[in-house]
Amino acid sequence: MTSWSSAGDRHTPPVWGKALQRWNAVSWLLYGLFTAAVVVLDPPGEDKTWSLVLLGVLAACYAVVMRYPGNRVLRPYTYLWVLVLSLSGLSYLRDGYAALFMVTLPHFWVLARSWRESVGFSALGAVGTLAGSMLRVGWSADFFSSNVISTLIVYSASVLIGTWVHQVLEESRERARLIGELERAQAQLSQAHQRQGAADERERMAREIHDTLAQGFASIVVLAEAARSGLDSAPYRSEQQLRSIEATARENLAEARELVGSAREPGWPAVGTVARTLRRTLDRFTEDTGLAVVAELADVDCDQQTRIALLRCTQESLANVRKHARASTVGVVLARHAAEVELEITDDGVGFDVGRPPGFGLDGMRKRLAELGGELTVTSSPGDGTRVLAMIPLESEVPV
Repeated sequence: MTSWSSAGDRHTPPVWGKALQRWNAVSWLLYGLFTAAVVVLDPPGEDKTWSLVLLGVLAACYAVVMRYPGNRVLRPYTYLWVLVLSLSGLSYLRDGYAALFMVTLPHFWVLARSWRESVGFSALGAVGTLAGSMLRVGWSADFFSSNVISTLIVYSASVLIGTWVHQVLEESRERARLIGELERAQAQLSQAHQRQGAADERERMAREIHDTLAQGFASIVVLAEAARSGLDSAPYRSEQQLRSIEATARENLAEARELVGSAREPGWPAVGTVARTLRRTLDRFTEDTGLAVVAELADVDCDQQTRIALLRCTQESLANVRKHARASTVGVVLARHAAEVELEITDDGVGFDVGRPPGFGLDGMRKRLAELGGELTVTSSPGDGTRVLAMIPLESEVPV
């Protein structure tokens, strides 16, 4: 239990720092008054000289300790030893030791390193003053009744008050420690939230880039390869593919501008047009790939985020069909069932093993749907085609 504190100690609560500053001022005033009393009231002689020497040494040591509280050589308890010896010497040289003992009692409690040292040093101070006084006047019943009893009363009162002050200081330090830990925890939590927010934003941007720009570039690559191979044998078909490349590139450019600007999220369909938006996407897919698409698209009324999720799931599923499925027919069904909207996309391609780790596209679809309270189910096996089912609760049913 550390007791030593100065006005500038970082472990001392502000209220105690101000109290110590005031007590230091009072201490200097009392030292000055006691010295003045010796100079004025004591008759010239050796006793007066030694009294002034002891007071000077005591004041000098106190000044050094107050000026350099952390000095390894002049530690605070060095002053306490000087104080004990000075009290003993002064009580031997003159009357009035009790006043100085009472004045300096707080020093034992403020400057000692622990509660035990405070009790020990103050006891030594009491014993020293009594011993010095007894050597000066001798032992008698009057001495016991007037000096010993009064000193014991003062010492006992100082122990009680000092113990209470120590408890208050310890509680203040504990509160300060807990407040510091709380502030550090809040700072760490704030940093963690900032890092998580940055990570979430990076993931969102990566998902948007994958679902928009990356898919568009993949489509441009496929169309460009097909157009180049058919320049001589099927120039009309190549011309159509070049027009598709131009349209896809323009769409990608617009989406890129919206991604880096302040416009709304790229590809957001207008209110009430989700079926028409999906139809345009399917028509473009048929034009680019030549695959047959069978679509049943109900005009589902849903919020913007749901419309975006449906569009992105359709785009990602069609991109996977184009790249991996080697299918001849694709089926798309958009319908509302009770309090949810469902999008089902099937193909008759080669399928895949759903037990293997999902790619970025499927994982992105799952996370996008999960943000809306929905879920994604993928059913497939090698040689049996693939079925992708996206379910999203309607806005009023989405859990808060």
